[in-house]
Amino acid sequence: MQTYISMLRGINVSGQKQVRMADLQSLYEALGLANVRTYVQSGNVVFDSPEQDAAKLRKSIEAQIEETFGFSVPALIRTSDDFRLIIESHPFAQEDPTRVLVTFLYERPDQSKWDDLGNYKDKVDKFALGEQEIFLFCPGGYGKTKLSNTFCEKKLGVIATTRNWKTVNALYEMASES
Repeated sequence: MQTYISMLRGINVSGQKQVRMADLQSLYEALGLANVRTYVQSGNVVFDSPEQDAAKLRKSIEAQIEETFGFSVPALIRTSDDFRLIIESHPFAQEDPTRVLVTFLYERPDQSKWDDLGNYKDKVDKFALGEQEIFLFCPGGYGKTKLSNTFCEKKLGVIATTRNWKTVNALYEMASES
């Protein structure tokens, strides 16, 4: 069994695409996924599956959400090992952890777009490119950064969702308990 973490993009935000976490947990369990747990109200789900292909899991979760709730929601999926590497390699360990975030990408963008973003400079906020994520340090808070999901999605042409450092660590801890 592999432990996965899925992060849904854009649910329970501003009254749009409302999904109760209990309903989401039931949906994952109906797909035959095991040891399903949710974290906070923004579509974070930790689960176990014998499936080794994350893309297959993603497609089945997205299809079931659309069938059940009547709207499309991207599911970004990582393994617990992916989260371990993210935590071990994040470049802002010396910064205030309440100002550190990770933007997860649905898929790796074209190399030219990835390189272009890597050359972007911001006067206030710092960022670093990972494998399929962007590490952020926003001293003024994420609400004030130019490096938002929308910015990253437009620059890279891929879907993104951001989680704060506390959530990243909490999800990894939940996944490690499996």
